[in-house]
Amino acid sequence: MIRTAILIAAAVPLTAFALPAASAATPSATAGAVTVTCAPVPVSAPAGATVESVQAVRKPGGTVTFPSTPLSAPAPITGVPPYCEVTVTLTHPGANDHVKVAVALPETGWTGRLQAVGGSAYSAGDFGAPLVQAVKDGYSGVTTDAGVALTGLDTTWALTAEGELDKPLVKNFATRSVHEAALVGKDVTRRFYDRPASYAYWNGCSTGGRQGYAEAQKYPGDFDGILANAPAVQWAQFAVATLWPQIVMYQEHDIPSKCVFDAFRKAAIKACDKQDGVANGIIDRPDRCGYDPRKLVGTELDCDGKKITVTAADAKVMRRIWAGPTDERGRKLWPGLPKGADTTWLAGTQADENGDLSAPGFPVAVGWVQTFLKKQPGFDTSKITYSEFAKLFRQSVKQFDDVIGTSDPDLSEFRRDGGKLITFVGADDQLIPPGGTLYYRQQVEREMGGAKRVNDFYRLFLAPGVEHCSGGSGAAPTRALGALVDWVERGKAPRTLAAANPAGTVTRDLCPYPQVSRYNGHGDPAVASSYRCTNS
Repeated sequence: MIRTAILIAAAVPLTAFALPAASAATPSATAGAVTVTCAPVPVSAPAGATVESVQAVRKPGGTVTFPSTPLSAPAPITGVPPYCEVTVTLTHPGANDHVKVAVALPETGWTGRLQAVGGSAYSAGDFGAPLVQAVKDGYSGVTTDAGVALTGLDTTWALTAEGELDKPLVKNFATRSVHEAALVGKDVTRRFYDRPASYAYWNGCSTGGRQGYAEAQKYPGDFDGILANAPAVQWAQFAVATLWPQIVMYQEHDIPSKCVFDAFRKAAIKACDKQDGVANGIIDRPDRCGYDPRKLVGTELDCDGKKITVTAADAKVMRRIWAGPTDERGRKLWPGLPKGADTTWLAGTQADENGDLSAPGFPVAVGWVQTFLKKQPGFDTSKITYSEFAKLFRQSVKQFDDVIGTSDPDLSEFRRDGGKLITFVGADDQLIPPGGTLYYRQQVEREMGGAKRVNDFYRLFLAPGVEHCSGGSGAAPTRALGALVDWVERGKAPRTLAAANPAGTVTRDLCPYPQVSRYNGHGDPAVASSYRCTNS
């Protein structure tokens, strides 16, 4: 098989759905000088699709700015070479869809690599900053909209005018369109440069991370390397489970304020901070933190000048949110919000004109229940009871696991094809609790012969104190894509991932799962050399 792959990145710089910058390794070989012309090229339609149109627009490069969106506020990118953006529109007979695939091709400095950028929340791709960054880094970049809206939280596209699921569009969003983008991106790249890409990579976070795992599971020949961070794997479970905090608050008839939630968070961090051997304001492994929020009952808090006493009801809500969703018999369904993680997104509150608090619910989960499960865009998720929640959870898994679950642990074909997969998850991920990714990794180990054999092609890194894709008080990887390139092209497997906080004042070497980082007992706690990777 000719190995070429694609990199799909979920890039939303806001805390909610942000993708950290990924730096590529120095190219092992750059393409020779070629003369290129920005013009439409013939495109071979993927099987089952038809090419509707091909357009080409030359972009001048330089300093490129991007508009802000509800989920994104990208910074300008400087030093971008001129590039050609070829947009291919596909359709599938009988689907009445119009899928755009954009391929961005640098006129100079192409490294012979292909990179695809993908989605966040309910957007399948990103035609802005990630695509331009790929060009600046010497890649030909590719992304797709899957024929659906790129607004992030809009799910109305998933229902037909008759109120039924639009199965072709759901299929596009779930798996089909990123695979077709891989094929189209390779084809356009080959025709534009008159030679195929030597390597191709996937780099995504959140939905983009899920897309990367879907490719490894369903289309293992598409990619040489996949960087899939904070992945929304086990989507059928995750998309319902993250509604749990709203369910708990309304069913327990207690909606703690942000001040109270923050007090629980700070107390948990204080109690479990030193588990890694040093006090640095971070819980290294929240899943191993045994702090009980009932210890805070009776504590008086100063909340913006107002005195509030933590109640037993508040502690019960916090316990249930941290513990995660259960069924009608109290059996655990899925991991909960990590201790130490910000509660704003999953358990956020807002006050009305009378000062009464409400809990709006995590928008990704609300959209999933309203549109995909209930098929009622205006359905009020705050009315869901515990028993109804359990039924919705089971419905989601039964109806959608095969469609978008991304839960197949058999990666044997991806391994046989020589593919490499790197994932990092923030231990303080406040949107996609890391327990789902850890569970998936454990299933892969059971399926494929244990951690050592799996680490030969798939390495998972837990980033203490890091939030969803980036941010938080911890250190996030600084060159994860470069580490993947080194692994694919030089056979250099990453023993650790170099990481730093946004200010660069804290560094850390992230350890491959199941290892954890432990303080040596001496040295500056803010410096990576003061830590070691250990199996305990």
